[in-house]
Amino acid sequence: MLCQSCEKKQATTHIKTIVNGELKEYNLCSECAQKLGYGSFFGSFGFDLDKLFGSFMEGKSGTGGKKRCQCCGSSFEDIAKSGKIGCAECYEVFRDELMPSVQRIHGRTNHTGKLAHAAGTEVKIKNEIAKCRYELEKAIKAQEFEKAAELRDRIRELEQANAANKGEE
Repeated sequence: MLCQSCEKKQATTHIKTIVNGELKEYNLCSECAQKLGYGSFFGSFGFDLDKLFGSFMEGKSGTGGKKRCQCCGSSFEDIAKSGKIGCAECYEVFRDELMPSVQRIHGRTNHTGKLAHAAGTEVKIKNEIAKCRYELEKAIKAQEFEKAAELRDRIRELEQANAANKGEE
């Protein structure tokens, strides 16, 4: 989509304004957005979001710039400086370097999303067990031993239910 102001460059900024109850939307390139006063929200605070994400990866460039993604050509140094992953392939190429940063940013390195309604009982039970184990670790670290005992018992119940479910199949 082209910028609605200059009609030359690719629009990268989407602006929504409501004036007197009327919604107006604009698609602008970064230069036109800057000229019209729609720079980065964080820019007025001297805050660069890309540099923030990049700072989580500083000091992790043990590859010496030699390893590059075959798909997009990015090196880990490029990723660390910009705070942006070059492409989906970069996650595999730089997995060892990225995982500590992902852990620091998100607190976990595996995605746990929603389950499809069609997912089997065994999958649902395994996910519940994993969730309880995670909560158990947190409870132990926080020295909440009563909660930890309840979670331990819940894990045992779920494991027994999973074993019984497998026996029925």
